[in-house]
Amino acid sequence: MKKILAVVALVCLFLNSCSDSEGNTKAANQKGLGSSAHELLSEDKFDSMIIEVVYVEGFEPSATALNNFKSFLENRVNKSGGITIQKRAIPSPGNESYTNAQIIAIEAANRINYNEGSQIAVWAFFADAKSSSDTNTSVVLGTAYRNTSFVIYENTIKKMSGGLYKPSTTVLESTVIEHEFGHILGLTNAGTAMQTNHEDANHKRHCSNSSCLMYWEAESGTNLTGGTIPQLDAQCIADLQAFGGK
Repeated sequence: MKKILAVVALVCLFLNSCSDSEGNTKAANQKGLGSSAHELLSEDKFDSMIIEVVYVEGFEPSATALNNFKSFLENRVNKSGGITIQKRAIPSPGNESYTNAQIIAIEAANRINYNEGSQIAVWAFFADAKSSSDTNTSVVLGTAYRNTSFVIYENTIKKMSGGLYKPSTTVLESTVIEHEFGHILGLTNAGTAMQTNHEDANHKRHCSNSSCLMYWEAESGTNLTGGTIPQLDAQCIADLQAFGGK
């Protein structure tokens, strides 16, 4: 049987900022990956967070996965004003696959929440088709592509999970979501400084500890057969704590 390796894509994009018709700037949410790690981790500037979850009809993430994600955030970030997950569906764009440019266009057309006052906003899109970067031997399950934006390829996750000798869909969903947000929090060495050197030399921006959530292969499903979501290791947690997190 041919082994299919599921991978995470880490994309840094430098885009022109823009403003909406009311003059509210969107520039703060269109920066490079990891550049808002301190703002997300601490409450020096923002004491609350809203996660805008937008999914294509029929590809809603499970309630358990979103609850797991919220718990992950509450354990790692300082937001005394609370963390809110707001979700809604959109019609399918009709794509057989998604390029990074198409993902960005969907965000531009559908994102409602941007940083405002003491609340920082995050965008998460759950797609109904695969990444255009998929090959015969590897698939992309998620991509963190801006300082407050990531995409989850929900259709691919469903195909990679839930069957015989496959991880549970909820465990794989949770792992991919949390791994992607780990990159947005600047892990590993992606905006949040390392307290000790634990970046995988062969897989940049990932932890060298094979049992860590931020290990490059954490999302492949090969380490999830026991039915548990990988956790951040002590080194990754130390990085976050040193930069304003818990």
